[in-house]
Amino acid sequence: VQLQASGGGLVEAGGSMRLSCVASRRTSSNNGVGWFRQAPGKEREFVAGISWNGGDTLYADSVKGRFTISRDRAKDTVYLQMNSLKPEDTAVYYCAVARSSYASRNAESYRYWGQGTLVTVSS
Repeated sequence: VQLQASGGGLVEAGGSMRLSCVASRRTSSNNGVGWFRQAPGKEREFVAGISWNGGDTLYADSVKGRFTISRDRAKDTVYLQMNSLKPEDTAVYYCAVARSSYASRNAESYRYWGQGTLVTVSS
């Protein structure tokens, strides 16, 4: 199983960043994919999710209207476009492959997890 998240780094508040999650076709092509994040001292939280064909998406209220999740099945890649970033978006971001064809807000619904990529938003 291979799940690789990338694209994190340092950005100023109000800026944008795009995260990528590459998963092996065998593990993700028919599955939903989600992004979660964990800030220092806080619990992991759901950010966004997308169904197997990209037709259904879910967002946390805190990122709705600022973040967009998408997937390119030909490239086995899921993206998280993050705009209007805020310092409170600072966290390690993880992508995960769901057990089913649809994403979920519940972390228990995910089978495979990537290693995480750090996003730091400066004020």
